[in-house]
Amino acid sequence: MISIRRAQLPEAALIADLSRKTFYDTFSGSNSAGDMEIFMREKFSRSQLIAELLLPSDHFFIAWDGDTPVGYTRLRENNNPPELEGYQTIEIARLYAVKEAIGTGVGKALMQNSLDFGRELNKKFAWLGVWEHNETAIRFYKKWGFEQFSQHPFVLGNDVQNDWLMKKQL
Repeated sequence: MISIRRAQLPEAALIADLSRKTFYDTFSGSNSAGDMEIFMREKFSRSQLIAELLLPSDHFFIAWDGDTPVGYTRLRENNNPPELEGYQTIEIARLYAVKEAIGTGVGKALMQNSLDFGRELNKKFAWLGVWEHNETAIRFYKKWGFEQFSQHPFVLGNDVQNDWLMKKQL
């Protein structure tokens, strides 16, 4: 059974390692090795990821299958795109499961926890960015009631990609 717990500071290295592993596993097959290497080195270094846990507007949750970490979320408060200025929001900045646990309910548990957390904080919207070519994720988000409201560029290495911005009223 999947359980979700809020990450604590001693788990910062675990979060960083989960972040690097799940991002690489998710996107390395669709991007060049060079672009992935640049992104991982410049934007997704272990030290940068550990530092994120100290940001007061960021909240991390880890999904566990027994004693095994199988996914995580990074939620950010009021990091609004222009279209949501003036609203209280929670951004689902990252929601990832390790590849061995995909299809076991990890994503569902993490999403439910994220939406519940946003409601506990009295947020009006949950929103996220998703690569326009990540059809599996887009289907998952639409199933949860998210709708596209905008887009913005996402730079992975030297490749400028397009992320859809999707939101859901809480």
